[in-house]
This record gives sequence, structure tokens and C-alpha cells, in this order.
Amino acid sequence: MNILLLGSGGRECAISWKLRQSPLCANLYIAPGNVGTAEYGINLPIALTDFEGIKKACIEKNIHILFPGGEDTLVAGIYDFFRDDPALEHIIVPGPSKEGAQLEGSKAFAKQFMQRHNIPTAAYREFDDANFEEGVEYLKQHALPVVLKADGLAAGKGVVIAQSTDEAIEAFTSMIKEAQFGDAGKKVVVEEFLTGIELSVFVLTDGTNYIRLPEAKDYKRIGEGDTGPNTGGMGAVSPVPFADAGFMQKVTNLIIEPTIEGLKAENITYDGFIFFGLINVNGSPYVIEYNCRLGDPETEVVMPRLENDLVMLIVKMGQGKLDEVAAQHSHKAACTVMLVSEGYPGSYPKGRVMKGFEKVKDSILFHAGTTQSNNEVLTNGGRVIAITSYGDNIKEALRQSYENAEHIDYEGKYYRKDIGYEF
Repeated sequence: MNILLLGSGGRECAISWKLRQSPLCANLYIAPGNVGTAEYGINLPIALTDFEGIKKACIEKNIHILFPGGEDTLVAGIYDFFRDDPALEHIIVPGPSKEGAQLEGSKAFAKQFMQRHNIPTAAYREFDDANFEEGVEYLKQHALPVVLKADGLAAGKGVVIAQSTDEAIEAFTSMIKEAQFGDAGKKVVVEEFLTGIELSVFVLTDGTNYIRLPEAKDYKRIGEGDTGPNTGGMGAVSPVPFADAGFMQKVTNLIIEPTIEGLKAENITYDGFIFFGLINVNGSPYVIEYNCRLGDPETEVVMPRLENDLVMLIVKMGQGKLDEVAAQHSHKAACTVMLVSEGYPGSYPKGRVMKGFEKVKDSILFHAGTTQSNNEVLTNGGRVIAITSYGDNIKEALRQSYENAEHIDYEGKYYRKDIGYEF
């Protein structure tokens, strides 16, 4: 089968690595890709928003599977674009319809959906310019800390956990009145703050059946001890020690199955991945957020622990036959450490020369923000490269990743040295 994967980050590099292992994968193309994805397939210079360009490539390359890596193309309706075009409708697209992608594209849509289907989540209210003053009064009375979320996609930056009422009102005003996140913040969801430990759970569904992929825990803050601003993710571990069989059964009964049944009951087309951002509150799982694709950097540990053939899973999904497949998870732990550019998640330099790749042993390098010039690998993003290792346990896997983190070198390199600290 010929496959076109959309994206250019560490997630797409890990997916490329996994797809390439399948005997069903004939030709793999990645648009636009990065230095790492070029090791597994052919990079194509196509923008993720260029649906006509993507269509042209699919026809020219005789593509059988179009795999959208990130949320932007899904929220923009790539699934519907392919389904409604006679020249493309035969191509399998693992992803939800535009309506289904609203689980990630709109926080308000997701909260209303959870409320309708009795899925455990934090109590909330939603506000916009029309009831702005009511929102301010609501925040004045709200217990602290309080969570504010821009309704739409804000590149992972649209969430504020306010520790004071003044901070909450300032963030609320910035989003609605000052368009801090553009259209994404025209509506704001105000949530109660839940205390617990977070994890990410992933399923692949054909709309009726599903299989659960390995769970993971990521580390979003830039600083050690979970301090400083949120980033796209500084590392991840899998499995998650507290997510034992009993806890995961609760996740299945209270969250996964009601979500899939709810989508089906509302006639929302959803054939693809669902990412459940969860929090464990005293042994009970609550949904913090839904994503309509795989996570990053979680994919860099989920793909190494998934022992199923990923292409075969996508084919079964396309046939509506995921009930014929049993998920196979490695007994090994997988951990990833993300090397980032100085200044990240604020402004950061690009074009720094990277060296030391030949010294890396017993780890997988998943490129995120890299490019190539004159046979040199250069930094090209805030998150530069993920170093993933296996181990008999989390500590062993992390030890290997950290050893190799020392070997890769570029000016301004930074990484957290406490990934998995609580385990």
C-alpha cells in the first residue's frame, strides 16, 4: 500500500518509523516531513492546508492511506474533503469528520458532549463577548485556582491556570476583549481545577469497535519539577505505573465506551484516533480534554510499545473490522526525552548545527524541528529531537535516553533532567 503522512514533527517521525516496519507498506511519503522522516520515506514539499496539493499528490502517487498527523488538517475537514470527492473517496483516512474533530477543535463542544453522555469531567461554564460581564462576576466568586481555556485551537497555548482572581480576570479579558488567541479565544470555557496526576490514553476506532493503544504520561512544563511555562511536551513515559488494570477498567467503562457510543448515537462520523487527556483524582478518571489525533511527544513512546502492525490496524479500521484485532502492547517500558532550543517556548533561534549522532547507541532518534543543509543537520524548531529508549522499567529506559542526550550537541541545547521523576 502507498501511504501519505501529513506533518513534520516528532509525532510524524515516530509514525513513519512504525509504518515503515509494516510489510503492507510499499511506498511512504511524508508532507512536508523533516530530516528524520526522510530516513523512512520520501518527503514532499506540500503545505498541510493545501488540500488541492494533497489531492494531486494522492492521485499521482496512487495513495491508499492518507494519514493526517496533526489536528489542524482534521479540524479543517480533510476527512470530508476526501470522502466527498469521487477521485479520493476510496482512500482510507484515519481521522474524524470535521464535525467529529470538534471534540478537539472546540472546548465548548467537547464539554457539552461530555455533559450529554455523563462522561466525568470538571464542572464548567462558557462565556463570550455577549456575556463577558457575567463571566467577570463568575470569576470573582470562583474557587482558586481556576482554569480558563480558549474554545478553539491555540497551538497548545490556550489554557491558563490562574492562581488569583486578578490573574483569572486578566486572562479572561485578554482572550475575549484583546483577541490574544484570535478567533480561538472568542469563547472561553471556565473550569474548576482538578487535583491529581495526568495521563494520556489513546484508542483507534472504526466508529463502533476500538482497540486501546499503550497509555503514556507526558511532561509539558519547561522547567524541572513541573515549573515554568507550558510547552508542547518535554518528554513522556509509557506505561504509566498508576494506570493498573483496575484504573484502566474505569477508564474503559466511564470514558472510552460512552464516548464512542455517544458519537455513534449522535451520528457523528469518527473513524480514527481519539486521544483522551485524563486526570486521576483519588483513583477516579476525569477527562481534561479530547484530541482527535495522536499526541506529541506521547507518540514517541506509544509507537515503540505498540506491537501490532499499524498499517494493518488502519486497514481493519477502514473495513469496520477492528473487532477482529487484539491490541498487543510490549512488556518493555519506553521513555522519551525532548531536546529543545534555547528560549523555547518563547522565541528561539534556528539553524544551529547539530553533531554527535554517530555516538548515539541503543536509542531511537525521532526528529521534530530539524532541517538539512550542505549535509549538516540544523535545528529548525523549538522542540528539536526526541530520544526514545526501551528498558525493563522506566528508570532503565530513561537512563539510556539521558546518556544519549549528552552525545547530541548544538548551541543552546536544553532538556529536562527529571522526566519520570515521580516514578
